[in-house]
Amino acid sequence: MTKNLVQLFLQFLKVERQYSDDTITAYSEDLAEFEQFLRDNGGMKKWQLVDRLDVQVYLTNLDDQHYQRSSIARKISSLRSFFNFLAKNDLVTSNPFANVVLKKHPNHLPRFFYEREMTVLFEAAKGTGKILDLRNSALLEVLYATGIRVSECSSLTLSQIDFDVQMMLIRGKGDKERYVPFGSYAKQALDVYLKDCRTVLMDKYHKEHDVVFVNHYGDPITPTGIEYILNQIIKNSSLTAKIHPHMLRHTFATHLLNNGADLRTVQELLGHASLSTTQIYTHVTREHLQEDYQKYFPRAKEKGDSNDKN
Repeated sequence: MTKNLVQLFLQFLKVERQYSDDTITAYSEDLAEFEQFLRDNGGMKKWQLVDRLDVQVYLTNLDDQHYQRSSIARKISSLRSFFNFLAKNDLVTSNPFANVVLKKHPNHLPRFFYEREMTVLFEAAKGTGKILDLRNSALLEVLYATGIRVSECSSLTLSQIDFDVQMMLIRGKGDKERYVPFGSYAKQALDVYLKDCRTVLMDKYHKEHDVVFVNHYGDPITPTGIEYILNQIIKNSSLTAKIHPHMLRHTFATHLLNNGADLRTVQELLGHASLSTTQIYTHVTREHLQEDYQKYFPRAKEKGDSNDKN
C-alpha cells in the first residue's frame, strides 16, 4: 500500500505538475530515504501512522549525519508535499511535516563573474581555431546573453530561435514559456557556429535533428557536456575560479541590475515564478556597490584607517 501511494504521488507530479524527470527522481529518492529510516528505526509503518515524533527523530538523524541545511530543507519539502497530497486525497488525516520550520540562515549570495572576467572567458573560448571552438564560443555567448538554465540550453531547438527579431522562445520549468532576447554578439556567434560547425558535423555523421548545440558526433549535447565545455574554457583562461553553468545565469542577472534594469524585467527574463527568488540579486548588487563605495569614496573611512593608502 505504501509503495502504491508513493507511485500515485510521483504520477501526480509527472502528469499534473509536469515536473521534470530529474525533479521527480529527487522526490522519489527523498521518500525512499525516509522509508528506509522508518524501517531501520522500529519498522516501516503505514503513512497514516507517521507522527511528529517520527519526524523529530528523523530530523535529528539527518543532523547527526551532518547534512547541509539546504539538503535537509529539500527533504522536508519533498515529504511535506507528499503528505499534503495524501491529505488532500483523504488518505491521511494530518500532515506531520506541516509545521516543521528550520532556523533561517543567511542566504548565500550567488557567485557571478565581473565584466572583465567575462571578457577573459570570451577570449579563451575562441580557442585555437578548431571547429568545436565555434560551438564553445556560441554556447558561452548564448548562456551569458540570455541567462537561460543549462537544461533549457541543452534542449534549445532551431525552431525556438527567431534571428530576425533576435528572440528565443524558452520552455522552462513546468513547461512554462517565456521570450528572451539576445544581442548582436550572440547572434553573430550562433550564425558562424550553425554554418561552419553544426552543419559540418551533422553532415559528416548523417544526423537529423533540430537541437541547436551538438557534441563532436553531431548528437544533441547534454547538460553535463555543457558543464565540461565551460570547465575547459576556464582552464584555458587566466582565471582561477571554478565555473558552473548557473554562474552565467547569475552573471546575466547581476549585470542587468548593475546597469539599471528593472527587477520585474529580470524576473521575467529568468523565468522566476516569484519576485522573491529574483530579489537575491539585489543583495549582490548592493554588496558590489558597498565594496566600490568603501574602496573609492575619499570620506568613506575614518582618518587613520589602516587600510587607507597614503
